[in-house]
Amino acid sequence: MHRSASRLTRVLACAAVPVILTVAGCSSDSGKESGSDSGKKPSSASSSKPSGKPSAALEKAAFATLPDPCKAVQGGTIDTLVPEAKDKNGSATKSNDLASRASCSWNGLDEDGLKGSQYRWLSISYFRYDSHASLGSANKRAEEQYNKQVELSKASEGAQNVKAEAAGGIGDQGTSVVYSVKKEVDFFNTTIVARTQNVVVTLDYNGAAYEGAGAPDQAKLLQDAITAAKEAVASVDAANKQQQPEQPQSPQPAQ
Repeated sequence: MHRSASRLTRVLACAAVPVILTVAGCSSDSGKESGSDSGKKPSSASSSKPSGKPSAALEKAAFATLPDPCKAVQGGTIDTLVPEAKDKNGSATKSNDLASRASCSWNGLDEDGLKGSQYRWLSISYFRYDSHASLGSANKRAEEQYNKQVELSKASEGAQNVKAEAAGGIGDQGTSVVYSVKKEVDFFNTTIVARTQNVVVTLDYNGAAYEGAGAPDQAKLLQDAITAAKEAVASVDAANKQQQPEQPQSPQPAQ
């Protein structure tokens, strides 16, 4: 029997949607030398000794900015992944440093009368890293975060039948993690974690069926998630090309 939309709204409000929380840490180099001999002048012998080998210069971060996460994928892709999205423009997560981390999410309930309803939720998150003298190169820090994010995805609370495998063609590194979570109904989840140079992209996509509708096709959820992840990765390169200043043209010789 068909239930009212208001009843479905209450059910969805109680259904916990799995979200991967990522914490980016950083440290600063500070401190002062102290000691009883701090006021003594160095001897001529010690001052003439050469200092240690200079540390190798860290590579410059390939990407200096992030795209708008709510515009990282095409409108048509949102229509496909999240039919009847509440807000097709997405809901951005607040951040005090949009150049380093940003995310956006969409959700929607597609009702089909007596055939039931399909719920979909999509989230795209970006983390960008710079080279740091004590923390390492930008790419190395991003790779560490990439590996951490994959492990967090595989260890999601309540995850069952977890399957992780390489996802080729998405940035420099890509991994898909597929699993299900048993709530009031079965949620089928797909997470794509990708790294492009010094930026890590995490795309979470899940679906559930209500009111007797057929369960989401996990293979289609995965394929749709991969399509969206490729667009999200491509948006990083596009956003940084827009930031590059135009090269001045050489003056033309006088005729």
